[in-house]
Amino acid sequence: MAAALCTIGGARAGADELRPYTVVGDAIPAPLTGAPGDPERGRAIVGNRQVGLCLLCHTGPFREEHFQGNLAPDLTGAGARASAGQLRLRIVDASRLNPDTIMPPYYRVDGLERVAANFRGKSILSAEQIEDVIAFLVTLKD
Repeated sequence: MAAALCTIGGARAGADELRPYTVVGDAIPAPLTGAPGDPERGRAIVGNRQVGLCLLCHTGPFREEHFQGNLAPDLTGAGARASAGQLRLRIVDASRLNPDTIMPPYYRVDGLERVAANFRGKSILSAEQIEDVIAFLVTLKD
């Protein structure tokens, strides 16, 4: 499959410009930060209803979290079903795989509609946060 280089401008609050990445097939094989993330921080982001908002749509192995969503795939076993690169592309911009997805692009700022003024030009998660989430999701093997 063809590789695509994505250089995206814009910045998160308090962060540098979004880092370029390369899409190969259905994945972004290389970490956005050049280094793996921290799975404990990633679990905290996934479970945080003010940061990642993952559990608004997803359910998973989070017994302590009530009212998990059922609009999106269960995160249980995510690390067994997809590679780190595949998970990365789905979090960065799932619409590259499915233009009709309801999953927001967590690391894209261009071409978005109906974005509140104070969030325009800012990604939902930083590159470091995305790598932390990936590091956690790949641990979910069952």
